Amino acid sequence: MSDKKTALVISAHSADFVWRAGGAIALHQSKGYEVTVVCLSYGERGESAKLWKQEGMTLEKVKAARQEEAENAAAALGINDIRFLDRGDYPLDLGRETLDQMVDIIREVQPKFMFSHSKWDPYNTDHMRTTDFALEARMVAQAWGHNPGQKVLGAPQLYLFEPHQTEQMEWRPNVFLDITEVWDKKWAAIQCMQGQEHLWHFYENVAENRGNHFRRNSGGQAGGRNCKYAEGFQSIFPRTVDELE
Repeated sequence: MSDKKTALVISAHSADFVWRAGGAIALHQSKGYEVTVVCLSYGERGESAKLWKQEGMTLEKVKAARQEEAENAAAALGINDIRFLDRGDYPLDLGRETLDQMVDIIREVQPKFMFSHSKWDPYNTDHMRTTDFALEARMVAQAWGHNPGQKVLGAPQLYLFEPHQTEQMEWRPNVFLDITEVWDKKWAAIQCMQGQEHLWHFYENVAENRGNHFRRNSGGQAGGRNCKYAEGFQSIFPRTVDELE
């Protein structure tokens, strides 16, 4: 893999990366990573109720509004590379052409690690379809026989970010990331998502709760590290290490 520090977020809809991984994105951007965000859709049909309630609204107007919100949020997080594949939502329209496009992006970015959704989501099948898609694209990007001559992918970790109703999604975090120092950036990005204002304080509460879990798992009252805001992730693949801690 390249020595360049990169990461890749595969987001079903244009707001998902903000709620679920905005802190991780801002933190790693500040550490010199170049984070690429790919939004498979704008969430124009299923996640834009506030916009559709406005008189005279059209599909293209909703898409434009969602793109503007996502671009503003990306700027707040320090992202320079956000891409919109416009594959529709509810349901996502993913096929071989989109898969090949995603593989090309993965090989171009050569991410050190990747983010996507939970593996199970009965409330929003777009989310779990995205994770299946991300896993498949990662696999194909590692195949030497796919578009020979391109640089193949190594073995980046895939982190599954927190779903909306955690217990229902069979999602179990095994990584907590302290995002306290970049919380102001995530909060600014959250407030860019005007079409889903009802989620703002929900995800503020999530970050506070995960901050508590970070404190507890770093040692708690026996010398744990202070943390006000955190994000939780579920890692998929084993880690290769030289020493346990």
